[in-house]
Amino acid sequence: MQFATWNVNSLKVRLPQVLQWLADSPVDVLALQELKLDQDKFPLEEIEAAGFRAAWYGQKTYNGVALLVRAPLTLEDVVLGIPGYDDPQRRVITATVDGVRVIGAYCVNGEAVDSEKYPYKLEWYAKLTEFVREQMAQHPQLVLMGDFNIAPADADVYDPAAWQDKVLCSVPERAAFAALLELGLTDSFRHFYPDEVAYSWWDYRMMMFRRNLGLRIDHVLISDALKARATDCVIDKVPRKWERPSDHAPVVLTVTG
Repeated sequence: MQFATWNVNSLKVRLPQVLQWLADSPVDVLALQELKLDQDKFPLEEIEAAGFRAAWYGQKTYNGVALLVRAPLTLEDVVLGIPGYDDPQRRVITATVDGVRVIGAYCVNGEAVDSEKYPYKLEWYAKLTEFVREQMAQHPQLVLMGDFNIAPADADVYDPAAWQDKVLCSVPERAAFAALLELGLTDSFRHFYPDEVAYSWWDYRMMMFRRNLGLRIDHVLISDALKARATDCVIDKVPRKWERPSDHAPVVLTVTG
């Protein structure tokens, strides 16, 4: 069974790539971020024609998240957003798939450490952490995946000196990421590849992808119960090479059973 996350940076623009990737890949559960679509604009007909079912939490311009599952799998007990947190931005969607609690998240970017959006990012992460804690208490088999907008360590950054104390790499952000791991989650890519230099996002400018100058900010975090079933986690760079690609690549976790 495969779980994947992909920030598609506009599902309207990237729908052909998503459908192609689903046709080419044996993924069973896909978390999408940055739909940039209103709730009533989601392309359900095309998704279902590709053999998938979906739940989504749409928002135009910037946000929006979705979970896709390959039929006959189903999405059960769907939760939109973070319960109890009055957040106007639609960034989280949760459902149970074949006994696994799946949380898809498009985490706040923060813009810059001196931006008013930066405190919102840290507050938002605190709310996410509490929500994940509650979910883990109810669901031993759990995966939290998405665009975290945090590179957890210098090994996840092409130029650590240039990014030091900058947004995505600042000490408070990395502490927020560490707080999620302290709940009992494991960064599945680093679990399998502790020393590999690999990125999941490359700026569109200055041929950053061709030069492999990127950041690893898309993650698949798994509970201990799911880690016991995990066999691999990879970053699929192929879609990043396609025409009109997202600036992110999918990250794919494989588990047994």
